[in-house]
Amino acid sequence: MRAGLSEFTHDIVNQAGLNELLTDGMANSVTNLRPCYSREFVALEIDDNLTQDLSAHPITATFKRADDAGNGKVETVRARFIVGCDGGRSGVGKSLGITLEGDSANKAWGVMDILLNTDFPDIRVKSFIQSKDHGAVMTIPREGGYLCRFYVEMDSIEKNKRATEIEVTEHDLIAKAQQIFHPYRLDVKEVAWWSIYSVGQRLADRFDNRPAHATDDAMPRAFVAGDACHTHSPKGGWGLNTSLPDTFNLGWKVAAVLQGRSHPKLLATYSTERRKVAHQLINADKELSKPVATRPLASDTSEQARIDTAEIEAFMKRQSGFVSGTSIEYFPSYISTGQDNQHLAEGFKIGQRFFSAEATRVCDGRSQHLGHLVKADGRWRVFLFGGAEGPTDTTCAAYQFLDFLASSSASPVVKYTPKGADPDAVIDTYGIFQQSDLSMPDLHPALWPAKGRYGLRDYEKVFRAQPGNDIYDLRGINRADGCVVVVRPDQHVANILPITDHEGLADFFDTFMIEQH
Repeated sequence: MRAGLSEFTHDIVNQAGLNELLTDGMANSVTNLRPCYSREFVALEIDDNLTQDLSAHPITATFKRADDAGNGKVETVRARFIVGCDGGRSGVGKSLGITLEGDSANKAWGVMDILLNTDFPDIRVKSFIQSKDHGAVMTIPREGGYLCRFYVEMDSIEKNKRATEIEVTEHDLIAKAQQIFHPYRLDVKEVAWWSIYSVGQRLADRFDNRPAHATDDAMPRAFVAGDACHTHSPKGGWGLNTSLPDTFNLGWKVAAVLQGRSHPKLLATYSTERRKVAHQLINADKELSKPVATRPLASDTSEQARIDTAEIEAFMKRQSGFVSGTSIEYFPSYISTGQDNQHLAEGFKIGQRFFSAEATRVCDGRSQHLGHLVKADGRWRVFLFGGAEGPTDTTCAAYQFLDFLASSSASPVVKYTPKGADPDAVIDTYGIFQQSDLSMPDLHPALWPAKGRYGLRDYEKVFRAQPGNDIYDLRGINRADGCVVVVRPDQHVANILPITDHEGLADFFDTFMIEQH
């Protein structure tokens, strides 16, 4: 990963390990969710007369048991929503009449995880090797110090033919890789896993069940995500790193609607936001696949080959922000707005992920990455970056802003927090200040609120900038006036406002939130 994109290092996680993390997280959550396996999707019906009634269950999905215990039994599920994450040949997508448009595959690639001995010096470094006559190999070192993933360029395939129909074995992949690696030795001891796939870039014409030109007021009830709405060559985790944010984007919106916190029109923003990202993914994959899958001509000079390799390296560096998700940027909308105030915090790009930086927690002096406060719990975050005035002055802009949040009838915290819930149950507020001599009891009570059955004070919401690692400098925050940064439940920056713009903050949440009585 390019330096400076994130506080996290670039890591590689295998699919089985990631699946275990996700399923364990589901099982250990408050809902104790567990997936039902061995079900084959059969059919989907949507009652169009019920789709705009949120309390109705217009979805009827039919499944067939594929395990011995089920013995082919047919199961029917009635639901309010359905999300098809069932791959490039999505049954849900076909039932919705969604089509994947784009280039069909004409190139086959093999992929394998192998244990090997080799004299190739960079086997523990991500590498792209292009031979003169036999194609290319991409290598990615896997976890554990020994395992390595190989992407091996195979031959062209006939139109409308699937890669799985090609008669090859892991021995064919090994032989091809050895040809490409020559004169280096490639002694494969064990193949832990292998597969063959085709390179094709296709994008769904829509991501939900609404007609193509429907307005946001029409509530979608069925969605597709991941490979079900965008297919491409699976290099470097691009598919997974795009598919997981698909469902993260959709998940918090569906939850907010089902819990009665947000207007159903919020659901229409999923297709708008994520289809743009998928389009960027397809274009990037096309750009990468062309040089990677093109063999140099016999007349090419070594200098030309070096230029091609340099272009690939430069491309990967340019795309690292996209692949990691840190530079994904959503179009301006009512949940991605405030562009006129971008100058107040130039390093928190509206529409992009909240760019974390460290600050010192006032209550105990601990250094904390602010981005780590934005947990995936469905809550909105409001970060108040104080200006030059001390926040303990009751007449200063920061204190007045907090007073508005805590007590005004127009405050989104007052309007949208259910009665009896903690004050940060829906909108979680933090204060970051430039002053170093702060004491919690001198600050507005909204920054150390009473919570829970005992009314205990939460002291962990106030921070100060660190000398030498100042978040105001790192993120270009206006020191004189400060600002308010609103962060969505999916960790993207939703709005930037002047501290004095109480009405603007209220209007932002009033657009899509539902008042709690």
